[in-house]
Amino acid sequence: MAMLTDEMMSSDSNAPEDGDEAIVLLADEVTTCAQTCLACADACLSEEDVSELAQCIRLSTDCADVCEALGRLLPRLIEPNKDVIRGMIELCAMACDRCAEECERHAERHMHCSLCAEACRRCAEQCRSARQSFI
Repeated sequence: MAMLTDEMMSSDSNAPEDGDEAIVLLADEVTTCAQTCLACADACLSEEDVSELAQCIRLSTDCADVCEALGRLLPRLIEPNKDVIRGMIELCAMACDRCAEECERHAERHMHCSLCAEACRRCAEQCRSARQSFI
């Protein structure tokens, strides 16, 4: 998927020529993370101990929402609002870190939480890498 995102983002003749690979990777990573978080929240709802997973469900859906919002901002390459994007990247890293921490609490009992924590950690790491592009 990264190749398609890269092609799409560089297809605009007005886009900066010095496209940043970290941004392309982040665009794909936030999409993957959002989908994984939503799937985890959904899987949590089917567990017998669903009341113990309430915070996990909340943080997973919050993280998905933040990732989706950032994913909509990243392709806007023509005169991007760097302050807003930088803030969203920082928020995304924070949401991913918090979701990963909560999912890790349940990872031994629930594979979906383990997978979600892993996706969130990757996304947070990519956020930190891509943040440099908006300084």
